[in-house]
Amino acid sequence: MSFTQLRLDAVTRRFAGHPALADLTLTITRGEFIALLGPSGCGKSTALNCLAGLLPLSGGSIWADDDRLDTVPPERRGFGMVFQNYALFPHMSVRKNIAFGLQMRRLPRAEVRRRTDEAIKLVRLDEHAGKLPGQLSGGQQQRVAIARAVVLEPALVLMDEPLSNLDAKLRLEMRTEIRRLHQSLGLTTVYVTHDQEEALSMADRLVVLRDGRVEQIGTPEQVHTRPATRHVADFMGYRNLLPLTVAEKVGDRVVVAGTGLRLSGTSVGPIDLGDDVIVGIRPEDLRLVASDGIPATVEVVEYQGREVAVEARTDNGVRLHLRTSERPGPGDKILVAADPARVLAFPADDGAGG
Repeated sequence: MSFTQLRLDAVTRRFAGHPALADLTLTITRGEFIALLGPSGCGKSTALNCLAGLLPLSGGSIWADDDRLDTVPPERRGFGMVFQNYALFPHMSVRKNIAFGLQMRRLPRAEVRRRTDEAIKLVRLDEHAGKLPGQLSGGQQQRVAIARAVVLEPALVLMDEPLSNLDAKLRLEMRTEIRRLHQSLGLTTVYVTHDQEEALSMADRLVVLRDGRVEQIGTPEQVHTRPATRHVADFMGYRNLLPLTVAEKVGDRVVVAGTGLRLSGTSVGPIDLGDDVIVGIRPEDLRLVASDGIPATVEVVEYQGREVAVEARTDNGVRLHLRTSERPGPGDKILVAADPARVLAFPADDGAGG
């Protein structure tokens, strides 16, 4: 089943009356790489399984152009799936695992051989084609799973946390590999992950979910630099989330104050003078200065290569996280500051829960 656009219209899935996914509306253009991102239990795998047809919808609809898709059984949707646990046949060789889906479609033997050879070459497993899955490393097994999915030339490839079982080095390599395959084959990919770095590096657009609902849809740059809510900011690495109050406001420029701090920043969402806000600042956006900064005392320093991660505490007991190429030590007195454009003030009540 091919498409120009895939539309999810208010897709909802409930379990025992509780919405695991609520009103997901999203349009995916052919050739896009979409990452569904969020913490455990946010609804991202539920969304993927609804797309695959493994879960019936409790509400809403899915469309491939003008064709209703959510009423079509999963085996007739023609989508490729890559799972977290690889799901390979242990008694079949790499070649037979990859060829299996083509054989089930009763394609001519020569075409099965040609497409299987191409897929093996694409994932660079030529030397391992005769091996069983148990003789391969985790990264190689994941390559087999990906080859098995793409050899069918599916309209859509669905990937559910495919790299979470791999070590850090392999994850980096496989990230590049998946993106390369996506581009070279012109795939349309929906990719589930809880790893924000993975999503930022691979996707054309991110769909950030929380408690079954969409918090933000945007490009990696949009979500990274301009999170729509404090919850997205928290998930995207804004480790400094400070409860403060709006002391001044001109347009979207604000001055926020409290607990001995006074910062200039940018408002995100509806904020008025006197409102309580949560101020988000990335560790890399706090810098050490010689004067006119927030005084703090260094408590913990973690070596991270070219930079160190520093945890410091202000005189009023506020904990700050920063990254710097300088080398302060525990107990050192420092002054920190941030560019107002990088200081984001969110309404304190921009969503239920913590």
